[in-house]
Amino acid sequence: MHGGERVAEVLRAQGIDRLFTLCGGHVSPILTAACERDIEVVDVRDEATAVFAADATARLTGCPGVAVVTAGPGATNTITAVKNAQLAQSPVLVIGGAAPTVLQGRGALQDIDQMALFRPHVKLAMSARRRRDVVSAVMRCLREARADVPGPVFLELPIDVLYPEELVRKWYGVSSGGAAVDAYIKQHLNNLFAGASEVEVTGTRWKEFPAVPERGLRRAAKALGQAQRPVLLVGSQALCRAGDAAALAEAVTALGMPTYLSGMARGLLGTEHPLLLRHHRRLALREADCVVLAGVPADFRLDYGRHIRRRARVLAANRCPSDLHRNRRANVPVLADAGEFLVKLAGALEAPLACDEWRQALRNREAEREAEIAEAATHRGEHVNAVRLCREIDALLDEHSTVVADGGDFIGTAAYTVRPHGPLRWLDPGAFGTLGVGAGFALGAARLRPGDETWALFGDGALGWSLVEFDTFARHGVPVIAVVGNDGCWSQIAREQVKTLGDAVGTALAHTAYHRAVEGLGCAGLEIRHDDEIGETLAEARRLAGEGRPVLVNALLDRSDFREGSISM
Repeated sequence: MHGGERVAEVLRAQGIDRLFTLCGGHVSPILTAACERDIEVVDVRDEATAVFAADATARLTGCPGVAVVTAGPGATNTITAVKNAQLAQSPVLVIGGAAPTVLQGRGALQDIDQMALFRPHVKLAMSARRRRDVVSAVMRCLREARADVPGPVFLELPIDVLYPEELVRKWYGVSSGGAAVDAYIKQHLNNLFAGASEVEVTGTRWKEFPAVPERGLRRAAKALGQAQRPVLLVGSQALCRAGDAAALAEAVTALGMPTYLSGMARGLLGTEHPLLLRHHRRLALREADCVVLAGVPADFRLDYGRHIRRRARVLAANRCPSDLHRNRRANVPVLADAGEFLVKLAGALEAPLACDEWRQALRNREAEREAEIAEAATHRGEHVNAVRLCREIDALLDEHSTVVADGGDFIGTAAYTVRPHGPLRWLDPGAFGTLGVGAGFALGAARLRPGDETWALFGDGALGWSLVEFDTFARHGVPVIAVVGNDGCWSQIAREQVKTLGDAVGTALAHTAYHRAVEGLGCAGLEIRHDDEIGETLAEARRLAGEGRPVLVNALLDRSDFREGSISM
């Protein structure tokens, strides 16, 4: 086998049946070998999209997603997506090509120090420089991506490690550097290929996170049992084990605490669960006497822990030791898988929590905010009311719908109003706040769940990174339903910039005809200019997607102050 076949053999043995790529001569052997082994090769138009698609696959399954990119600029184009996966704790394997081993550092095509570039942004960066090392390197990378705190890994495979031995020897040929150089090259090639056929491909033994410590569990159960106003926050990390989502939902229900969900945990309790809260989280945290952070760090999203009142007891479960004490030290820190911790905690409580009045008070406040949002949806202007549009999208979702969120102001509005019906049905960038995830996330989700509807919600600014990938959707027959909230502006930035600095410079866009652009890329395009067109147009978009066509709905929005003062730092 050549090196590309070795890579494909390992991926196949680990049950990985899809990879994402943008082709390049350095990595072609991997792509052709993958096809021969019935591994789907999904090619995109930007390497970042390939990593975003692999990231979505990883988040939805809990198993590593795989992206294969060529050397040099192919690798550098992935860095933002790799960093996004790192901060989202998403297990992604990025395989990058590289210049021939003998020619590195001598001015070869696309030859840069890729290891130095990737090391700060991944759990592991390594290079396999002999063919016999390819199998063990791929297996190690897959294990490391998923182990402990999940995250991205980078594996560099030079071109002469991947291509057939006979061809590589012809490339090097006979040098004109004299006998010593010829001898060196011959020895180098012999070492490059020696022993490769003796390496066996086996299944990977995944490393499981240690069990929840009994002492920490007892302390947490005791502290929670004394609480009168508890609040539970569940984050993406609680769903590292994607297959355990149902057990986690049962545990949260059994705990009986008012609960806020974020990231991949959105939808864990459905849409109408009596414990589920979506609004006024800051007020609830300031009033709570006990706060449970399940896979949630006290970062900017909790105002660095300042949203939690100083006298409240904090119980934190996290796979990452530093996140247990980041900005706000937990009274009871438990180094454990957050999902498993909640399941064990539900079983450790001696009696149900006595917080009925507290729950009802928060539910009353929740109902008041929902009424305010409903009122905001009735305001009429020249074009489309963003709140109404999002509420009508929400009404069309079911338990098989996956929602991808990519943008600023429009997506912030959607976060208030669009409710996934189950866990692992909402994809947003995570802590890095990256724009441009939309096409890749939608591609990954749609290929993983081909029979379900995939909705991709874009701000018009964010769409700029994803627009060309509608060509990818068309070529691969991926029937994404995309909706772009088009207010002709980087609104989330402009609102604060104008108020604070008195100038809108750099924030103006146009009501561009994005629906026409995607038609040129082979997709269906629709437009909504007024509120009374929303229902009919969204129904047509669903009909087209049901026929297998990707579609983009270009919704011309009115400017809004719905999210006034929402900027984060």
